[in-house]
Amino acid sequence: MTTILPTPASWPRIILPEDGPANPLDLDAAVAAGAFAGLRRAARELGPTGTTATVAAAGLRGRGGAGFPTADKWRAVASQPDRTRFVVVNAVDGDPGVSIARELLARRPYAVLEGAAIAALATGARTIVVAVRGEDTAGRGALEAAVAAATEAGYLGRDALGVGSPLAAEIRPVRGGLLLGEETVLLNVLANRRAQAEQRPPYPSEHGLDGHPTALNSVVTLAALPWIVVNGADAYAAVGDPEAPGTTLVQLSGAVATPGIAEVPTGTPLARIVDLAGGVAAGRTLKAFLVGGPSGGMLPAGLASTPYSFGPLRAAGAHPGSGSVVVADESACVVDLARLLVRYCADEACGKTIPCRIGTRRMAEIAARIAAGRARPADRGLALDLAADIDGSALCDHERQACNPLLTALRHFGPEVDDHLHGTCPAGVCLPAGTQAATPAGPKG
Repeated sequence: MTTILPTPASWPRIILPEDGPANPLDLDAAVAAGAFAGLRRAARELGPTGTTATVAAAGLRGRGGAGFPTADKWRAVASQPDRTRFVVVNAVDGDPGVSIARELLARRPYAVLEGAAIAALATGARTIVVAVRGEDTAGRGALEAAVAAATEAGYLGRDALGVGSPLAAEIRPVRGGLLLGEETVLLNVLANRRAQAEQRPPYPSEHGLDGHPTALNSVVTLAALPWIVVNGADAYAAVGDPEAPGTTLVQLSGAVATPGIAEVPTGTPLARIVDLAGGVAAGRTLKAFLVGGPSGGMLPAGLASTPYSFGPLRAAGAHPGSGSVVVADESACVVDLARLLVRYCADEACGKTIPCRIGTRRMAEIAARIAAGRARPADRGLALDLAADIDGSALCDHERQACNPLLTALRHFGPEVDDHLHGTCPAGVCLPAGTQAATPAGPKG
């Protein structure tokens, strides 16, 4: 299992509390520690409207990357005339090296189920569908056992909590990669259709799973709901960034002393988050952060004070994405990393639209030429123009963000890019034409 990093005692533990049961599947112990207290209050005191109002006042925004207000999504589903509605839980770790969803399923399966049940109550859904990575047999098994125990205890089932509302939960393994973070792609995969994005509108809140209104939330979003309902909107809104309150999970990897997952208040500076992992490995110097996964942004050490929240990260060229923060030291080449990431994003594209299918390939070719010291005079400007065209015609967020690694390299690491344009790699990683005989092959269009 991935290490859960310790955090200051003054920081609230909302998603991953320290006082959980030794056995996460022990329902009695979980209930004694507070599990399903939020669902009971939502069902017996607040009701659907009051629950949604509480989440709205708390300011909870989706932790799946886009940061859309959770309560707004629920209201859109609840307002639909179609009475068949779904809550879909995205428990798929699509980004390489990220295990946040897997850890939540293994460590707090009842919190995920309770959060999904609260969402179902608020939206009028009668079915919860949890999408898990097909390879994650341990997480799937833990969740299936938790569903069985919760159903037997009456938290789910024909008469959930004795309020006359049936609520079923089913676990569906899916296969796929990076694009499963895009909601319309995940819904297509759950319906056994091709893993491609869909035009919006209509949004999933109107036309989602099997054509019915659907509220799709990430496991991190849902795991926070029980705490919000029990402790109140004001308590949650007081934590972290006022524009996007609460805590979130960040997975730290790369050149850090202790890789792992930490629960941090939104708005925490990147440098403080890296400190939780013991800082940069001994003898190394911080050079860059890759924030947001393969389609994230590369930020220099000079932006270490950037708050980890939607607005500040986007202003710097990054985004929270899956919660991944990869730390690079002086031995890494930012240009080569940008080349690798842009190529990966091009390979992961579903190919539905021409700007994404062809444009990201051309962007990968530009990145490869720069890294190899074979850039054309117009390549820098071409990259900027091409990225604007791809973004302007994008069908999904993957397409909008696929060029981020190269764009942030050009924006924040201009001198290193210039070195490559003149045929040298300061880190000694690439194979510039002026210093090496061989060059890496660019992607084929």
